[in-house]
Amino acid sequence: MTEIKKKNIALQTKNLSIGYQTKKEVTTVAKEINLELHSGILTAIVGVNGIGKSTLLRTLGKVQPQLEGEIEINGKRLQDYNSLELASVVSLVLTEPLASKNMTVLELVTLGRQPYTNWIGALSENDKTKIREALERLELKPLRHKKCYELSDGQLQRVMIARALAQDTAIILLDEPTTHLDLYHKVRILKLLKSIAHETNKTIVFTTHEIEMAIQLCDTMLLLDGKTNPFGQPCELIERKAFENLFPANAVSFDSQTGSFRIEK
Repeated sequence: MTEIKKKNIALQTKNLSIGYQTKKEVTTVAKEINLELHSGILTAIVGVNGIGKSTLLRTLGKVQPQLEGEIEINGKRLQDYNSLELASVVSLVLTEPLASKNMTVLELVTLGRQPYTNWIGALSENDKTKIREALERLELKPLRHKKCYELSDGQLQRVMIARALAQDTAIILLDEPTTHLDLYHKVRILKLLKSIAHETNKTIVFTTHEIEMAIQLCDTMLLLDGKTNPFGQPCELIERKAFENLFPANAVSFDSQTGSFRIEK
């Protein structure tokens, strides 16, 4: 585990409650979420199905409002950012399908520069540099003229990450970036995310079901358990036995020595 240097706090939540609100009722999905994310780290949000991982990510990205508590980005409250300001600070990769897969890889990655282009969408030299750097880092340069419908799931996921990287925000939020990928491509995506965080000093947060991979590769983790929602470095969470009660004890148990789960027969 790499020691996390105490850099500036990029994103912080204080007693955050998330969920859905209508005119008639409020449905709380999770509450008492407290995390502190510094620049240059990779963080996973993990937990069982339906616990609120995607809801939390969408709330952090201001796609839906928080119910209670505070979210601060670079010391400023999330609700105080307007849409254009937020787009220059936070990029968000959700699981929704593309509006059109008829775009080329280059065209899709170029969309990441929308918050910075002028009213006619003309690209500056800086825009072009950011696009080129994103394509190169995600190893997409040979595919840049391919249509998105021609890509594999793994390639398309790298394109979506490249679009977020081209946006050049300090924070990147990704919802289930390894879904539908085989083991090799899951590992490849997560290693790419880790290298981007460490080498570009960005704060990258993603939701995942790949808990064992997250334990091995992430700097910090938030474990949504519906109770205390522990947050910290994986080794700290193991020492605190935070993974012990994640699943029913008669079904799956956690081995703190190997950092892996074992099926109870």
